[in-house]
Amino acid sequence: MLKAFHTANLYPSTLSVTTSFIAVYLTFGRNLYFSLAYAANDVVLIVLWALASVENSSCISVAVCFTAFFFNDIYGFISWNEMEKRQKYCRREAKRCG
Repeated sequence: MLKAFHTANLYPSTLSVTTSFIAVYLTFGRNLYFSLAYAANDVVLIVLWALASVENSSCISVAVCFTAFFFNDIYGFISWNEMEKRQKYCRREAKRCG
């Protein structure tokens, strides 16, 4: 479909759509790794916007924006992982006490 719309950088764009679908699927399933899929998509988008900024320097700001999204997604993964560990600990302790 992207080819029909004459999308620039067809292969990275296809990869971006794929990683987006994977991220949404993992989010819907409440999978811990959803934020890593979004981070992977961010990397692809950073590359795409960096390529676009070669022709038009005003695209640099969008690449910077996706860089911030990338770090936010990594932080989200770490936070969700830590929360899962705390919840497992609390469940284990509740069984001992109850």
